[in-house]
Amino acid sequence: MASLGMPLSPVTAASVARRAVLSRRIRWLVAGTISYNVIEAVVALTEGARVSSTALIGFGLDSVIEVSSAAAVAWQFAGRDPEAREKVALRIIAFSFFALALYVTVDSIRALAGVGEARHSPIGIGLAAASLVIMPVLSAAQRRAGRELGSASAVADSKQTLLCTYLSAVLLVGLLLNSLFGWSWADPLAALVIAVIAVREGTNAWRGDTCCPASALGAADAVGHDCDCCDNPARQNS
Repeated sequence: MASLGMPLSPVTAASVARRAVLSRRIRWLVAGTISYNVIEAVVALTEGARVSSTALIGFGLDSVIEVSSAAAVAWQFAGRDPEAREKVALRIIAFSFFALALYVTVDSIRALAGVGEARHSPIGIGLAAASLVIMPVLSAAQRRAGRELGSASAVADSKQTLLCTYLSAVLLVGLLLNSLFGWSWADPLAALVIAVIAVREGTNAWRGDTCCPASALGAADAVGHDCDCCDNPARQNS
């Protein structure tokens, strides 16, 4: 036995090495997510204040929340025993989803009530378009690594990043419709849908139900595990 000084079997040694690679990959992906979202938050909040765009300001605050979620996963994997910190990390991620849903709901209601009128923002349109390209790549890479490692918090954080993608699409459509046609009501209505999604994902993170919590490394019950639901939201609650 390894605990009595016996060498690890080739299979076990390979599994340990793979887990180390995946943990390191997740740390790099989280660092990249945090860095991009800090830039995104600064640009969105500054530009949102300049053009009086509640959508841009909300998007910037979402970036701040995304940083807190990614930081929670970074903190978890900075420890010697990431699994021991997973529950706390999931709680932080869940609260970030709920905070996002609350803000988006309140801000959308205010926008629909006619509070403030945003001006045209080429910078905002460019930022939303860039995020719509970058965020899905980061989310997919972290989700794959998290599923293989069996980290519920890494998968949950990848969903937070994916939600940022949805918000990027909402923001882009809202800014374009407002710029081209003056339809200021389109963005807050779509944002309310995002709020509903955020509540559901926050609930799943709180329960630790991120679809694929079981590790694919060395777990017999992981063989044949159906992880397609991670990529198919319609199956997550089936």
